[in-house]
Amino acid sequence: MSEPITSKRLAMFETVLAKGSTDPFHHYAYAMELRSVGRKDDALLAFDKLAVQFVDYVPTYLMAAQVADELGKREDAKSWSDRGLVVAKKKGDDHAASELMTFRNTLG
Repeated sequence: MSEPITSKRLAMFETVLAKGSTDPFHHYAYAMELRSVGRKDDALLAFDKLAVQFVDYVPTYLMAAQVADELGKREDAKSWSDRGLVVAKKKGDDHAASELMTFRNTLG
């Protein structure tokens, strides 16, 4: 039986990151792949590293907030959303700010 495609993608991203990629998308895609294979705790850690290394990478925040919420970490989800709103507004990304606000409102 062949290896699942998601495992191959995960291995590819791990290789790219191990080589020292400075492209925030590679780090983001790695976190998203972890999420897609059900490794949500690892995904949240990867989003955390991404947010430290690339503070202004706006897509990080909504996805991290969603993963935190999926893990039952509502306060963390709120924090991710709030941080993302600040970054999105700073970057002038009204679309992302709107998505973050909508998600944040679902958290109470």
